[in-house]
Amino acid sequence: MLSDAPALASLAALGAERLRAREAVGADFFAREAPRLTDACAAMAERFERGGRLFAFGRGPYATDAAHLSVEFVHPVIVGKRALPALDASAAFEAMLEALAAPDDIAIGLGPPEGDEAVLAALERAQRRGVLTFALPGMRADYAAVSPTTDVHVHQEIFELLGHCLYESVHVFLEHGSRAGTSDDGGAAGFLYPFLGAGTQTDRPAVARSIVAKAADGARLREQVAQRQSDVLARAALAIGERLAHGGRILTFGNGGSATDATDFALDCIAPECGFAPIPALSLAAEPAILTAVGNDVGMELTFVRQLIAQARAHDVAFAFSTSGGSKNVVAALETARARGLLTVALLGYDGGEIVRRGLCDHAIVVEADYIPRIQEVQAAIYHVLRVLLEATHDAA
Repeated sequence: MLSDAPALASLAALGAERLRAREAVGADFFAREAPRLTDACAAMAERFERGGRLFAFGRGPYATDAAHLSVEFVHPVIVGKRALPALDASAAFEAMLEALAAPDDIAIGLGPPEGDEAVLAALERAQRRGVLTFALPGMRADYAAVSPTTDVHVHQEIFELLGHCLYESVHVFLEHGSRAGTSDDGGAAGFLYPFLGAGTQTDRPAVARSIVAKAADGARLREQVAQRQSDVLARAALAIGERLAHGGRILTFGNGGSATDATDFALDCIAPECGFAPIPALSLAAEPAILTAVGNDVGMELTFVRQLIAQARAHDVAFAFSTSGGSKNVVAALETARARGLLTVALLGYDGGEIVRRGLCDHAIVVEADYIPRIQEVQAAIYHVLRVLLEATHDAA
């Protein structure tokens, strides 16, 4: 491996460069797509008002994107929003659509930059039954978007933001009417959408502008990470690389949308799509039977602790995802990991929360923001860039 100082400088520069390289692609895509996306959100809201349900699905790492999308609709992070019926149909999407999908429903299929023919074929069959369809990406659906990039990581990040825009904007239309709803104030969405002020109708061009603004907020936060934390990211990559060189594995974990990110990162390690060498990793968040058994029998705080006790061995890395930095089961897992001599790394939001205050992480990369969707979008860029840096440390060894 390269000596620490040159390796650190090289990796920090590469990390900052990769974070910044995303900006033009995302900005151009959302400037172009925002008006169509706004209309699609209004159409989704109409389906939900009629009792429709959302089926999201994909294969491989795109199944984690479907799970992320589903949890955002069922358990929205915006306070005061109602739960909307959505499910991740990835396990058997063809059969589930055939057996369950009705004309008022919505189907969102996710895949790689070139599209997934099995996913697109399922969308076409659902569309013929009256289901509102979204191809992310694709060309054959009610809303179809061609990926603006062949980079699988940047592609995933763009469509994660698109998914967040869907559920945020759907709630706007549900509160204020997809065609001409009025309100005396901005309601629960007022702090996000000031254009929904007193006595106004839902303004579709303004919703479209808000989507463009979301992309700009993400770009600003990525630049902030590039400026302030590229060294931290590089140090984490070197430390993880050393553990891997001694036979260690990366054990990932998190809750909700962070659980899907933890699983996606593990898949990026063991089954990379971009020609990288596989890295041993597993997601503790991808075991529903274990999570529910432990949660039911001994408490949610121990869901990851119990797995670490069973799985962790010398030279492993505990890799935590938490937007708040204070999730009790994540905190407990990091405490256990440190007691067992594991390297601890975390992707965090806000100010890093309890995890940073108590020094529970050897390497903490913090997205300094207080809105969970934007934090998660930037965290996705960070762990994708980290995967690139880990490949670079492997090549330099």
